[in-house]
Amino acid sequence: MTISLNDILAISAPERYKLHLACRNPDGVHPLDEFVGHPDNWRGWNEWRGHRDDWTRPCVLSFMEYYPKTDAWLFGGAFEVIERREDGYRLQPDPRLEKYAGRLVASFHRYRGMRGRAFKLEAYIDQFTVSELLPQVYSGESFPGLDRINHDFGTLAAIFQAERADWKAALQSMKGIYVISDRSNGKQYIGSAYGDAGIWSRWACYIGTGHGWNDELIKLVQIKGPKYARENFRFAILEVMTKSTPDDVVLEREAHWKRALLTREHGYNRN
Repeated sequence: MTISLNDILAISAPERYKLHLACRNPDGVHPLDEFVGHPDNWRGWNEWRGHRDDWTRPCVLSFMEYYPKTDAWLFGGAFEVIERREDGYRLQPDPRLEKYAGRLVASFHRYRGMRGRAFKLEAYIDQFTVSELLPQVYSGESFPGLDRINHDFGTLAAIFQAERADWKAALQSMKGIYVISDRSNGKQYIGSAYGDAGIWSRWACYIGTGHGWNDELIKLVQIKGPKYARENFRFAILEVMTKSTPDDVVLEREAHWKRALLTREHGYNRN
């Protein structure tokens, strides 16, 4: 049985609301990643004004694209517009609906012609159906298993910033070989986690720097800018080993993958 969005939210006057559909911004930052990694920043996504006055109605009903699923949107809250300023809005959350923020996932197909972020709620509210109600506020994708990691930089950044316990427990206990793929050109970088650090600490360095202190990636980020890594890098694990595996074994396997994938000749490896 289909449950409509308004069966849950019970908004009696949708003509008082603007619908906010938040997607990845021009800097490559995704609102769902911000919600997970920097929860306070989500308010900024709603209070930002830019050169247009999008919130011309008394209230805003806000959703962010929920990329783990197709045509899915995570409810980000309902807000009353308290003040309109040249540099932004001042919003007040609706306490009646706060219990659903970050938990209610709705299904909605955004048509190709729907440009921008602000829409009249009454035109679309009946097209939203409830997909699921999470047991707690969304805190990032659950750990999928070592053999299923194939994640964009931004998604991992949110997980690492939130320090999701399931990801951290799995990755910090393992040495291994990983690959970073550049989606803009297909080039790859093969790296390894050895010593006492584990994959978690090694990848945390990439999240913090964008390049992990690898020579060719440093050059790339210096030329292209920090957002290049967020927009283009994708991480996967090729091989895992226990913490007791000798480091020389890890390094030999790293060299094998560099030879197998030709990353010295056609990728970002130089040694």
